[in-house]
Amino acid sequence: MLDSYQKNYDAIVIGCGHAGVEASLALARLGHKTLAVTLSLDAIAFMACNPAIGGTAKGHLVREIDALGGQMGISSDNNLLQIRMLNMGKGPAVQSLRGQADKTLYHHYMKKIMETQENLDILQGEVAELLTSNGKVIGIKTTLNQDFYCDAIVVCTGVYLNAHIIIGDNVTKTGPNGFSRATKLTDSLISLDIPTRRFKTGTPARVDKNTINFDVMQIQRGDDNIYPFSFMSEGYIPNKEVCYLTYTTQKTKDIIMANIDRSPLYNGSIHSIGPRYCPSIEDKVMRFADKERHQIFIEPESSLTNEMYVQGMSSSLPFDVQLEMYKSVIGLEKVKIMRFAYAIEYDCIDSLCLTPYLMTKHIKGLFLAGQLNGSSGYEEAAAQGLIAGINASLYLKNKKPLVLTRDSSYIGVLIDDLVTKGTNEPYRMMTARAEHRLILRQENADKRLTPIGREVGLVNDERWEKFCEKKQNCLQISSMLTKTLPPKDFKDYFESIGEPIPHNGLSYKDMLKRSNVDCNSMTEFFDDLKGIDKRCFEEVATDIKYEGYLNKQKNIIGDINKLEDKLLHENIDYNSISGLRIEARQKLDKIKPLNLGQASRISGVSPADITVLMVYLAKNKI
Repeated sequence: MLDSYQKNYDAIVIGCGHAGVEASLALARLGHKTLAVTLSLDAIAFMACNPAIGGTAKGHLVREIDALGGQMGISSDNNLLQIRMLNMGKGPAVQSLRGQADKTLYHHYMKKIMETQENLDILQGEVAELLTSNGKVIGIKTTLNQDFYCDAIVVCTGVYLNAHIIIGDNVTKTGPNGFSRATKLTDSLISLDIPTRRFKTGTPARVDKNTINFDVMQIQRGDDNIYPFSFMSEGYIPNKEVCYLTYTTQKTKDIIMANIDRSPLYNGSIHSIGPRYCPSIEDKVMRFADKERHQIFIEPESSLTNEMYVQGMSSSLPFDVQLEMYKSVIGLEKVKIMRFAYAIEYDCIDSLCLTPYLMTKHIKGLFLAGQLNGSSGYEEAAAQGLIAGINASLYLKNKKPLVLTRDSSYIGVLIDDLVTKGTNEPYRMMTARAEHRLILRQENADKRLTPIGREVGLVNDERWEKFCEKKQNCLQISSMLTKTLPPKDFKDYFESIGEPIPHNGLSYKDMLKRSNVDCNSMTEFFDDLKGIDKRCFEEVATDIKYEGYLNKQKNIIGDINKLEDKLLHENIDYNSISGLRIEARQKLDKIKPLNLGQASRISGVSPADITVLMVYLAKNKI
């Protein structure tokens, strides 16, 4: 651990949340002597909000982090209480893993990983100043006037910069969960001409499990036979706990409406911008006044505590209103609150000051990652931390930075959105943000990114051998599926699944293109498919089923690359272009971009809108 006389490092990481952990581990594993400075050792990889990993689009990020050689996937698999696959009734592009993590064990697991990592020292302390010289970082100064020197810094301060916890009219100058906040670093960022802003997020109350009436709630069980987050994990994750679904009532609505003037969100106490896609319960009631009730999920925080997380009821209302409000929810009539819900305001930066590899444009060696960049969520933070750590390493080695493209990964979409479009609210990853989401499925994250992780140096021999073995299995299965069978060999199978029987023979590949055919039923019926690697089979089968759509997306990607600098005439009538969203029409008509590249970077113009413009240009031969 830390040598008290150690002053010089290759790199320093500020903050040990989900971004800081990935950045620190990446740098250390890539051979750089690294110092990680955190406000509290007890907050390493701490889950201040929902103790869950993954979710819609977020599960994709975790798989991609893992494919590159990051830590989050492995740590999640080792500390899950429940795992589910979301959107199973929809197409494979939007299916995402979500795991309910053991909050306490996850923190301890990550802390031990950090403590035992070669090349990594950890120090509890507060960084007061970033030291620079001639446009480059040279080190940091702590509030104890300790100076540490380095050639690269990754700042991952999360929501701790000048944080305020808000419950009604009570404002406490502290970070999440009572952890200390950072009070000095914002001034240092401002002095370096890094633009800052004020964002807000929040979290629900934690309630006593023993005071909940689960009998009137719907049980939400995990899924069996679901592959875990990490490609390194063997077998399936056992489900240890259940979650519950319940609802607010008319009484809930009445209580909130009667006390809305006491809400900091509505009485002017909170001026910062909160997340649109994760609103507080009072915001939901006001915005959706016609809705009679709202879904509420009751989820365990840890196997070591009775605290339950009330997902869907984040709030900053006064404590007395919260007591009344939570008891109006079905099944919570006698509930005891153990920790009150709160809003948190914090400083972050304008991400437009960053390059696509997360280094500031005007200060060499200074990388920023995580919620500091205006994003929200553990997964978004970890993804940025990993890329920032990798690029800090490449910077130290004087090598070309790694920039993941939008057609290569959700991580590429996330970072491109932040540094090209910016964000005026806490940014949340969603599948709708990825225009090539059918290509960016979670099960093929290793095929897309593990070779990149290997080239960078984060993918070790064990992971690489496992990847190569899977790749070879997929190739063998693809070859096997070209086998053609006469109708008599699949007649009974087609009859059992309701598929019309053709007169001619079919290959397994042709069968998979039929709507009622799936991997499970095929492996049960055909002897030569029994014992096949199911994970590889499912991936290959998806590519086969959606071959036409995938080819179309690949062609679109090629067109995007060709037309990125295509000129847009100022006389184009954007309001007449079918398929453009209203916001996009308004922004494009007002700004009149000169080319597609500029148009794609306008806030409010989505990748899907750019695709519509490309089709318009092609059809009109402009």
